[in-house]
Amino acid sequence: MDIHVVQSGESLWGIAQHYQVPLVSIVALNGLAYPERLVPGQALVIPSMPPVFAPERPVIEVNAYTYQPVKEAAAEIVQRNGLLSTVLPFAYHVTEAGNLDNLDDQESIAAAYAHSIVPLMPIVNFSLNESGADVAHAIFTSSSARENLVSSVIRVMQQKGYRGLNIDFESVRPEDRQGFNDFLQFVVDRLHPLGFSVSTAVMPKTAIDQPRAEYTAYDYEAHGRIVDFVVLMTYEWGYRFGPPQAISPVNEMKRVVEYALSVMPASKISLGFETYARDWLLPHKEGQEAETFSPKEALERAIFNGVSIQFNETAQSPFYMYVDASGRTHEVWFEDARSAQAKFDLVRLYNLRGISYWALGFPYPENWALLESNFSVGKWL
Repeated sequence: MDIHVVQSGESLWGIAQHYQVPLVSIVALNGLAYPERLVPGQALVIPSMPPVFAPERPVIEVNAYTYQPVKEAAAEIVQRNGLLSTVLPFAYHVTEAGNLDNLDDQESIAAAYAHSIVPLMPIVNFSLNESGADVAHAIFTSSSARENLVSSVIRVMQQKGYRGLNIDFESVRPEDRQGFNDFLQFVVDRLHPLGFSVSTAVMPKTAIDQPRAEYTAYDYEAHGRIVDFVVLMTYEWGYRFGPPQAISPVNEMKRVVEYALSVMPASKISLGFETYARDWLLPHKEGQEAETFSPKEALERAIFNGVSIQFNETAQSPFYMYVDASGRTHEVWFEDARSAQAKFDLVRLYNLRGISYWALGFPYPENWALLESNFSVGKWL
């Protein structure tokens, strides 16, 4: 497949004629809501016509978190069936006592099994009612809380059919670093003999002594040695409460990957890949929240407002600015075919285990087309 960047004055009909492919195939592949309206800078995936043999496609593992309502989540699992290895219905919340809340996830699990997708059980230490740092500390320091949590996890996995556990503990205190490592070993020692995998999601570090206190507790070497695989949460540079910038700049993602590779094998590294766009109101004010929506909607906003899409070559991320009906200026950063390919190139360059999407539920059709052209998706069921 090719990626075509729309130039001023180009029409979809002309692009289809140039590549000698059916116009409808370009529309379908890119999910174009307004095929008669393109904007300069828009990136389109162009199908190969006539069919050709693609270059060697490495086999990777493709994980996806989903926090949609259960029926919507199950429907998208079915829709993406050939392009997912595992799915993680998000998420079971952990309390300081090691208890778990309930999750309406049976329909998602059934959809996963029906399409040979492995369901993994994600647990998190944060909620609206409890501090993530306090919950993690309690689990790491209380043997009864730790035992209660792991016993509860095993019970849920056995009852519902989960095949593994994903631990997403955030805001962990720096002084809990060793406690975190010890907890991971405890979990692995309990779950591996039962045939369950264990994975973690970690903050995006670029050095062992990175000065951000909230990253200190994530011991990449220990995670890579103890668990089966590690999800690098390589997104949220463009934080919804922060100033506008690329959400997942490839130059920063590369730094995280290279540090991870210095202390753990590539076969254990899953690259975090966000699937959403953000719209910031300018001038940005501290604490002001950006709007989050899909890359597909980001394109539609650019078309509606008649603005050209720009591309940051360093971050490998598209963006644009527009003025709304009230005269307010906005800055939008999102993902397109070019930014997806840049991330896939990282996976190929470093021969990583695979990709972990955060998250299903944001329409991004060109991503899925390029994923299929770059890789063979491993199926473990």
